[in-house]
Amino acid sequence: MTEKEFAEIVKRTKKTVLSAIEKNLSARFYHAIDDVAQETYLRAYNGLAKNSFRGDSSIETWLYRIARNESLRMNQKLIREEEKAKKIQENASHSFTQKTDSGETAYLQDHLKLLPDKYRSVLTLISQGFNIKDISQKLGIRPGTVKSRTSRGKDMIHENIRREDHEK
Repeated sequence: MTEKEFAEIVKRTKKTVLSAIEKNLSARFYHAIDDVAQETYLRAYNGLAKNSFRGDSSIETWLYRIARNESLRMNQKLIREEEKAKKIQENASHSFTQKTDSGETAYLQDHLKLLPDKYRSVLTLISQGFNIKDISQKLGIRPGTVKSRTSRGKDMIHENIRREDHEK
């Protein structure tokens, strides 16, 4: 199959694929629609290259099924990531409380709680003494992502503290 032929299949089936994704991907994970669509077409391309498409149904039906399965797989993946981040956060809060003065702890934890999960989990692990590589492996993200989330998370906390001080 040529790229041009596959591009034509994508063009012809994208509404069907997006419909399957929207019906099966949890609403709170809609930010991952593009990832699911990309994975759907990647699996389809590989399947076509291996002659996995038997032709028992139309290509649209086959792609709908792949999109449905990819949506369900993404739901499971993102739920696991949320649970992992929550568990790390709970462990970190406990560890953080033991290591710092209670007044400082409460103050910093209040600001940490304001951060989105992806920044909070990274900063929590940093505060526990984990290195970039370990955090990368624990969260299943790239080391560069750990570094940028650390920097952005710290910036957000500093901004929140500045804003709070300015309001006083």
